[in-house]
Amino acid sequence: MAVSKLYTINAPEPVGPYSQAIMANGFIFTAGQLGIDPKTKTLVNDSIENETRQALKNLEAVLAAANAGFQDVVSVNIYLTDLGMWKNVNQVYELMFDGNKPARTTVQVAALPMAGRIEISLVAAIP
Repeated sequence: MAVSKLYTINAPEPVGPYSQAIMANGFIFTAGQLGIDPKTKTLVNDSIENETRQALKNLEAVLAAANAGFQDVVSVNIYLTDLGMWKNVNQVYELMFDGNKPARTTVQVAALPMAGRIEISLVAAIP
């Protein structure tokens, strides 16, 4: 099985000892992405919608490094610090995924790194 790391400067540097994504067996497995602006390295936390949008833009950049996109995503995990934000997150998510409806899990967690309110990871097929 060939395993390779995936990296792009268009997404935030990992905040720990892990890769932005790994490609293996025809799939891309991303690390969780917070709503961190890769240029300023700060959390976009003025609204849950903008934080969600930035996390998804980060994932989109990671996928693009493998010539993939949201149309190739098969599974998504969303971690929220408050499930009360679920409806607002879904509004942004639906626009970004533009009709693709991969399998998805959404759970509430006690806390996220950098005081983020949302973290998203996904699995995509390599096109």
